[in-house]
Amino acid sequence: MSIKITAPHDSLSALRTAVLTAGALVAFAGNSLLCRLALDEAAIDPASYTALRLAAGTLTLQLICWLCVSERASATSGKSALGGTLLFLYAIAFAYAYKSLSAGSGALILFAAVQLTMIVAALATGERPSPVEWSGWLLALAGFVYLVFPGIAAPSLGGSMLMMVAGVAWGAYSLLGGGAANPINATRDSFLCAMPFVLLCVLIQLPGLTVSPTGIAWALLSGAVTSGLGYVLCYAALGRLTAIRAAIVQLAVPVIAAFAGVWLLSEPVTARLSIAGVGIIGGIALALSGRQIASAKLAQPLPGLKLVPGCERGRR
Repeated sequence: MSIKITAPHDSLSALRTAVLTAGALVAFAGNSLLCRLALDEAAIDPASYTALRLAAGTLTLQLICWLCVSERASATSGKSALGGTLLFLYAIAFAYAYKSLSAGSGALILFAAVQLTMIVAALATGERPSPVEWSGWLLALAGFVYLVFPGIAAPSLGGSMLMMVAGVAWGAYSLLGGGAANPINATRDSFLCAMPFVLLCVLIQLPGLTVSPTGIAWALLSGAVTSGLGYVLCYAALGRLTAIRAAIVQLAVPVIAAFAGVWLLSEPVTARLSIAGVGIIGGIALALSGRQIASAKLAQPLPGLKLVPGCERGRR
């Protein structure tokens, strides 16, 4: 009789993946919460908050590059400049939007706009969603329209439009950086390239800036921890997840932000936010499941077809 002893490697790997993923999700939801904390009582103005957030993120990422990365890419490429522009648009619109949005509604609008940008980009490249995917996207769009539709319980229209701009910019930034050889270096370069824009924004608004020690603390925490370290955790987690799983777990970000806003900021949970949230998150989950089903079908060999190694790309 023999006893087979299994190594704990798989269990440790799964635990590490879960911890990295949870850390990244909490960090990204924390960006919404920290911005609301900073702006809620006018502890700091949006321009100063954005400048301090990006500066702290840049320094954090630079330190990580020095400690962990031997190859240091230059920040002078056209791709980094475009990435910096998109990053600035996201960060400045994000901060101004949260002057009038709750943490939950802001995160939900941001998430919906990012996903909409992704699907538009996929359609532009010739990808054709399945009926299940279309159903999911239409449900998510209906939830989004219901959330921002004018009414007593609707979030601020101006804030909603700004958050949509932030989401489109973030989605475009993510598409631009997809497949980067060294994502941490690429993110550091984009942060560097975004700094001149945000400093110019601060100079333009210099007479009306509001800065307090509390506001500075929230901005630096957002930049160093939930942005800088958050991106590192995200890249580490993405390397351990399939694309579908990574997309699905991101559905938790607006949920975490909404619950944190209720718990820490005493923000109300309206029926409109709840119904729209179910529609948006449920619709995107449905669309992602439809994509996974379609991918699984494509992975099945056709009856009577024998695959030859190296010819899988030619399969229809």
